[in-house]
Amino acid sequence: MSWRQSSQGASRWLVNGALIGATALTLAPLAWMLSVSFMTRGEAAAFPPPLVPTRPTLANYVELFTVLGVGRHLVNSLLLAGAVTALSLLFNLAAGYAFAKLRFAGRDALFRGLLGALVIPLQVAMMPLFLMMKSLGLVNTYWGVIVPSLASVFGVFLVRQYARSIPDELIEAARIDGAGEWRIFFSIVLPLLRPIIATLAILTFLTCWNDFMWPLIVLSGDAQQTMPVALASLSREHVQDNELMMAGAVVTVLPVLLLFLALQRHYLQGLMLGGVKG
Repeated sequence: MSWRQSSQGASRWLVNGALIGATALTLAPLAWMLSVSFMTRGEAAAFPPPLVPTRPTLANYVELFTVLGVGRHLVNSLLLAGAVTALSLLFNLAAGYAFAKLRFAGRDALFRGLLGALVIPLQVAMMPLFLMMKSLGLVNTYWGVIVPSLASVFGVFLVRQYARSIPDELIEAARIDGAGEWRIFFSIVLPLLRPIIATLAILTFLTCWNDFMWPLIVLSGDAQQTMPVALASLSREHVQDNELMMAGAVVTVLPVLLLFLALQRHYLQGLMLGGVKG
C-alpha cells in the first residue's frame, strides 16, 4: 500500500469519525428527552442523572392527554399547519409562476422589492401585522394565524427559480392551442413543479408547526393554543416535573420529525433543484 493510499484511508476515517461524532452530539439530547419521558416522577432529578428509566412508565403521556388536555392543542396545530400549507401552496405557486413566466409591468422591480423584504427581521413586522389583524377582527381567531402565512417571499422565490426552467415553447404551444392561463397553470405547470411542491409543502408545514411567537401573540384563548405555546405554558406550571415536560416535548417534536424523515429525499431534492435551476 502506497503512502498516498494510506493518507487517503486515514483521511476517510477522520471524516467519517467526525461525522459520527457530530451525529451523536446532535441526537443525544433527543435520545435523552425520549428516555426521560418514560421515567417516573422525580427520577430525572437524581445525580448523576440516569440515562435510561429504571421502571419505564407511560404515566406522563397519560397525564398529558387526560389531565392537561394536550390532545386539543395537538389537533389545533395539525389543523393550522394543514390549512396554512394548503393555502400558501396555492398562492406561492401562482405568484412564483407569474414572476417566472408572465410578462407584466414592473415585474422585475416588484420581485426585487420582495427579495429586499427578506432582510427585514420578522419581529419588526409583528406590531403592524398585529394591528392589521386587529382592524380586520381576526385577533384570537384561527384566521389570525392563517392569513399572514398565505404567502412567503422565500416560497415565491423558490418556485420562481424552479419555474424558470420550464421551456417557454411548451407554454406558447399551449396558448396557440387555445388553452387559457389557468388551464396552462393547472394542467401543464403544476405537474412539472411536483418536486418543488413537495419541498415547499414540507417546509411550510414544519415552519407553521414550530411557530411559537405569532400564535402566542394573536391567540389568547387557552383552548386555541398550539403545541409549542401549550408546551411553554406547561413548563411554567410544572417547572419541576422534568419527566412530564419531556413527554410534552416528545409529543411536540415526534410528528414533524417523522414527517421530515419520511419525506426528506423529496425535501432535499427540491431545495437543490430550486437553487440550481434557472
